[in-house]
Formats: sequence, C-alpha cells, structure tokens
Amino acid sequence: MSPVDFNRSGIRQVPDPCVVVIFGASGDLTRRKLMPSLFSLVCEKLLPDEFSVVGLARTEMDNDGFRQKIHEGIDSHGRLKPKDCDRWADFAQHIHYHQGEYDDPATYDGLCNLLGQIDQEVGGGCNILFYLSTPPVLYAPIIKQLGQAGLAVEPEGHWRRIIIEKPFGHDLASATQLNHDVHHVFNEDQVYRIDHYLGKETVQNLLVFRFANAIFEPLWNRNYIDHVQITVSEEVGLGSRAGYYDTAGVLRDMFQNHLLQLLTLTAMEPPAEFNATSLRDEKVKVLKAVQRIEPEGVGEFTVRGQYRTYRDEKGVAFNTNTATFAAARMYINNWRWRNVPFFLRSGKALAGKVTEIAVQFRHVPHLMFPLAPGEGLPANRLGLCLQPNEGILLHFETKLPGAGMRTRSVDMSYLYEQDFGANTLPDAYERLLLDALHGDASLFTRSDEIELAWRLIDPILQGWDSEHAPPLAFYESGTWGPSKSDEFIRTEKGRKWFSICTEC
Repeated sequence: MSPVDFNRSGIRQVPDPCVVVIFGASGDLTRRKLMPSLFSLVCEKLLPDEFSVVGLARTEMDNDGFRQKIHEGIDSHGRLKPKDCDRWADFAQHIHYHQGEYDDPATYDGLCNLLGQIDQEVGGGCNILFYLSTPPVLYAPIIKQLGQAGLAVEPEGHWRRIIIEKPFGHDLASATQLNHDVHHVFNEDQVYRIDHYLGKETVQNLLVFRFANAIFEPLWNRNYIDHVQITVSEEVGLGSRAGYYDTAGVLRDMFQNHLLQLLTLTAMEPPAEFNATSLRDEKVKVLKAVQRIEPEGVGEFTVRGQYRTYRDEKGVAFNTNTATFAAARMYINNWRWRNVPFFLRSGKALAGKVTEIAVQFRHVPHLMFPLAPGEGLPANRLGLCLQPNEGILLHFETKLPGAGMRTRSVDMSYLYEQDFGANTLPDAYERLLLDALHGDASLFTRSDEIELAWRLIDPILQGWDSEHAPPLAFYESGTWGPSKSDEFIRTEKGRKWFSICTEC
C-alpha cells in the first residue's frame, strides 16, 4: 500500500477523480453488493466529488429506471441506506446507464462518448475502473472490445483498471487462456482478480492477529500445532444457480478460490512489508509448497458428497454426480508446516452458514495431573471466526474451584460487534472497490496465484472423474455433511470436526 494514500492521521485519502463502469449492471451482484458498497463509501466521504458510475448491460432501461433499481437495491441490502445518509440525491445524479450488446463495437463507441461527456461535465472520465459482473463466458469478448476501442490504454497521468469476478477459468487450461486474453489488452498491474472473501474484515484481521502480536507467532508451526481445519459451509441449497453449479461443483465453486486463499493466509510467512508484491509473493510460496493430491490418491485424501435432494432441484441433470460437499486433507511441504494436516471442507445445504479457521494445538507433552483411566485433557484450540459472530475464540484449560486438581475447558472470546458495535463491519466489496480505486492490489489475486491454485484442484477433479474416485456419499440437508467425512478425519489420530464459531 502506498504511503501517499494516507494522511498524517493515518486516515486514508480519497482516490483520484474517476468513473466506475460496471458490465452486467442489471444483474444481482450490482444491485445487492456493488452499488450499495459504493453508496456506503460516498456516505463515509471516501470517494471524490468527481465520481461517477456507468452501468452497462443488454437490458433496455433509461437513467431514471436504473437509478430507481439501484435505490431499491441499496434500501434492501445496503449497510448504509438512503434514510441514513443525505447523499443519495447527489449520488443519483452521477449514475448513468448505457445499454448495448457486449460484443458489439458500437456499444464501446457509445461508451467512449458517454465517458467524454462525463469528463466534461463532472471530471474523472479519464480514470476508469471497469468491473466485469457478467457470466464468465463474456469476460474475453468484453476485454477484447475494450482493447479494440482503446479503452485499456492509459492516457498520460491517468489510469485504467479492471476487476474480474470469479470464477477465473474452469480449469488450468481455461484460466491460462483467460490470463493470456487479459494480458493481450491489459498489463498485469491493471488487473484486479477479485475474491470477496479477502475483503472481509475478519480475513484481514488474520494478518494483524499473526503479524502484529508476539503471542502466537512463535507457536505457529509444526512444533506446536497438531492440525488446522478450514470450513466454509452454506446453509442454503442450490437455489437458482443450477446452470452454473451443476457443471462446476464444490471444488471449482469454493475450493479453488475461497478455501485455498484462506489456507495461504493461515500458512504464509511474514511479508517483509505490507504491500501487494510482498504479500502475494508469500501466498504464492505457500501454493508452490502444497503437496498435490494426484488423481490416483483422491480416495485417500478427499471425500465427495451430495445432499440427498440435489437431483430434484430445478435445472439439475438427471442422475448427476456433481459434488455439493467436499473434504480434503492437504500438506504443506516446508519447514514450518511439514506433516501438519490442513483439513478443508465446504458444502451446500449444511447445518449452518459458517466460515472459520480452527487451529488445534498439540497436547501437552507430559500430563502431571491425575486423571481417571482412559481420560485425557482436550487440546487447546483457536478459532478465527469469519462468519457468523465475527471474532476470535481461544479454548484452554483451567482448574475447577475446590479440592483436587480437576480441570475444565473455558474460553476467551473477542467479538467485533461487542467491541465496535453493530453494523460497523464494512461489506467486503467496500474495501475491495476502494483498494482498486487506490491502485492497491494487496487483497486481489495475481495471475500466477490463480494458475497455481488450479494446478492443485485439477488433479482432484481428474481423479473424481476416474476409477479412483471415492464413492459419492449422500447426506441429509441440515446436517454437517456425509458420515464419511467424519470417518475421514477420525482416522487421523482420532481427530474430529468442530465448529468453534457457533460457540461464540
């Protein structure tokens, strides 16, 4: 992060005058996340006065219709709503809509004219952030048209940047091709591949927790940590996503991006300084050190499952074997983490919506307190809770009052809401949009990082499509997944899954 982005009080300065152009502006992401996040930034005076938004989509709509749609979205989904902030009327005047086909050069000619008009009237039209909020199949055609229209070229003293939503590719080959298509038009330093998990305040707090405190970092290694569990569970089922999900499945939807990103942040070495290059270099080192699960080993290192009513969902192929649940055991072959298993799991239609990183420490090397035969003390556990109940929880042992040396588990917890109040956590998109406007790519994914992640997921997908695939285990909606998943982790020295965050 460049020091010029902050004033002497440590408060971040507003970015340069600019325009955000959102492709796919009539879609759900724009209404629920992007525009509410931009409005919150406006209300908090984190955006310049010379700031505009252009929504571009195929839907026929005029400026007033688009503004009304955005107002409804902010009112329903915004952290700060129009009733909370007197900036709506001014913000609305800076919202424009441009209708056109994504592969039609005339669309981009009209966009150029509109940007020129905005620059004359308000300013900022020479600094542009493009946001691709469209189906992935449209990424390459849009990028090609932006290049042909000259919209990716940075005029002297101005910038052009592009945010690309996940999924970035369907496998390694498609991700590599998309990187090639992007780099044909944009330089890598203009490209911001977004994973909204990295914008969550609690994910960023993992870095502060590890690298701004001297308490835990000396213990953050194979000598003291028994294993790590990373869970991203969803309570909802498929919903209306059959067209995408039935061809993607849980590995492409959650593992290649969210879970591997959380793994890198948990396992990375301390960067020399907090900037995009140093931070992403350390994450790449982790991915390079992760031991690949070869196709013939998927039966030993993974579990795949499907909630029992999945095949009854609208739009799902008959007798599909698409996995809606997966668990994997991974190892990082470096000095810090050698032989420490990382257990990753994610699924749909589970018992709760939980995202957490749980670290279980080793048992004490010698137990001096008398216990009943066969009884042992539970290991210390640390939970980094991303959702719900954002915070940090530590389990440890204390003595019960009274005679003897009986113990019980207690916890120390830190909850964001208790310390900072309700509704203070900014949406992940607020942080990431602001970072992109400042040119700070620290929390965005680099091209080599994307391809390394696919190199880890592709062999598992190949194994699941082969004779080596573990049986598809079915589970009931509202549970924590198939019983096979419990057996899978239990075989590892009697370990078991736990959800610390639900205990906060």
